[in-house]
Amino acid sequence: MKHINLSVEEGTVTAFVGPSGSGKTTLLRTLNLLQLPSTGSIKVADKTVDAPHISKGDIKALRKYSAMVFQQFNLFKNMTVQQNVAAPLILNGLATRQAAKQQALEILDSVGLSDVVDQYPITLSGGQQQRVSIARAIAVKPKVILLDEPTSALDPELVESVLNTIADLAKQHITMVLVTHEMQFAKQIAQNAVFIENGEIVDQGPATQLLSGQDNGRISSFVNSLSHNS
Repeated sequence: MKHINLSVEEGTVTAFVGPSGSGKTTLLRTLNLLQLPSTGSIKVADKTVDAPHISKGDIKALRKYSAMVFQQFNLFKNMTVQQNVAAPLILNGLATRQAAKQQALEILDSVGLSDVVDQYPITLSGGQQQRVSIARAIAVKPKVILLDEPTSALDPELVESVLNTIADLAKQHITMVLVTHEMQFAKQIAQNAVFIENGEIVDQGPATQLLSGQDNGRISSFVNSLSHNS
């Protein structure tokens, strides 16, 4: 990644779009220091870190404000759904074990998963597992949720339930940064979009305008290629 200059307003959704291998996931992972930048600075809420002098304390402090939803769910296989959602609350000292279990039940109910709280991830569909991942992310009340192509590992018929869950979060004005190839969805829920190619930001602006491709021939051809492939 190079020449990145980006700000995300609290309470908004920003979509990172662009061809595969363009650097979208790298940039997303840099925002919570899963990928360490070599230069520049990152600020989330009131915490700023400056590369290349980033300490373990800096990483811990910055990650306190964000939660990540991965493509492959990353759930604890030996824990029930309820335990998966309660775990970060307990591990981060945000709630007692009993309070964390109660909060997990409430969050799972809010994403339509109250009927699977005692099941293990292996018994769930991919869509259900991804919604558990999202529930786990919102449990810690982060300043920003980072979602890395959350529907890319799902069968087409399971995608809608996950997109609906993300759309519900957007209505609650939860700050999100989303890497996605779902252009129509991005236009519906994102206030802003960032088009990334070859490790650089080619263009950024209001999602409905940018993703229409009217102002940029490269973006237009990219969006059209996705519509022809779908």
